[in-house]
Amino acid sequence: MSKKNNQIYPKGRSNANFLGDRPHISFYIYQLCGGGAERVLVNLMQDFVHRGIKVDLVLNRVAGPYLSEVPPEVRIVNLEALLPFRDTIPKLVSYLREERPLVMLATVHPYVEVALLAKALAFTSTRVFAREDNTLSLNAPIGTDKSRWSPYFTKLLYPFIADGIIAISQGVAKDLMQITGLSKKRIEVIYNPSITHNMLQKSQASLDHPWFQPGEPPVILGVGRLELQKDFPTLIKAFALVRKARLCRLVILGQGNEEDNLRNLVTELGLENDVAMLGFVENPYNYMAKASVFALSSAWEGFGNVVAEALALGTPIVSTNCQSGPAEILDNGKYGWLVPVGDSQAMATAILSIFSGNSKPVNTEWLEQFILENVAQKYLDVLAIYHKER
Repeated sequence: MSKKNNQIYPKGRSNANFLGDRPHISFYIYQLCGGGAERVLVNLMQDFVHRGIKVDLVLNRVAGPYLSEVPPEVRIVNLEALLPFRDTIPKLVSYLREERPLVMLATVHPYVEVALLAKALAFTSTRVFAREDNTLSLNAPIGTDKSRWSPYFTKLLYPFIADGIIAISQGVAKDLMQITGLSKKRIEVIYNPSITHNMLQKSQASLDHPWFQPGEPPVILGVGRLELQKDFPTLIKAFALVRKARLCRLVILGQGNEEDNLRNLVTELGLENDVAMLGFVENPYNYMAKASVFALSSAWEGFGNVVAEALALGTPIVSTNCQSGPAEILDNGKYGWLVPVGDSQAMATAILSIFSGNSKPVNTEWLEQFILENVAQKYLDVLAIYHKER
């Protein structure tokens, strides 16, 4: 059966404003750029529509590389709003009043705050849940001017307006409790649905990059946005130390504002022939499956989807022991190497240990908490969305 295009509203009249056809859930985010939060929403949408759940995806801009992966059953609502507060709130209020979804799940600051303020002004029965996707105390200070105020807004809005709060790791929940003063019982922790059938299938795709062919030196892989949070300079410096000890290569997948600085660092260290920065790729999973080591150098995380993905693919992992997520995913180092944040020497030592044959195989039962179907059911339980199985 050929894939039909998503219906985009408000182009044409809405077909979901009757009580029997109202959306069960609306996901709200600015756009579908190539980040972890966007990946999670797409994964959840794919599972929900398979269960027969009516889904709206509400966007300020219909843009981003993940749009092609939104199931055709999902109706995309285009707010066509650039500014988060002045432009978006009136349009989101109108949407809530007209479409009356049972639940709205909002993620990424400052758009979580926008959703909560729209709920307060709409006076509808829609329950709005906030999904906390990062360690807010660390992420907010380097965000946009508006998102820097997020810790203050969350303290003001979460306790009184949010119908529920979902944190993506225990560390994120703890950080949020310290910021807002909320009790632990107000916050549900649900790990990200990182392991999917689609991901496992994509990992088997052929890879024609010459560095991943048989007989080539081992490849260290890093994946993520090229931003300060991901601290790729530490990974590049660690690779420089490893490269002195043995022949190997480094591949980095991702795009972002730090690309020029990272390329300059590679040149400064004389690594141009051994480091490849390939930008955003639609399928990073065949790279993960064929890499000799997966390395995460982040200064902080909310969860670390790529760590769970690499773990599921059986790739040895070295990660910074940052707030929050990697230690939880790796069971405090049982299933991977944890090193201090910003310590390139410790990271290099861990990588060389893996190259020497040391391994930490994962228990498959441990992976069940990251599998899409299991995580999606937890979301449905918390959101109190009941449905009939197809």
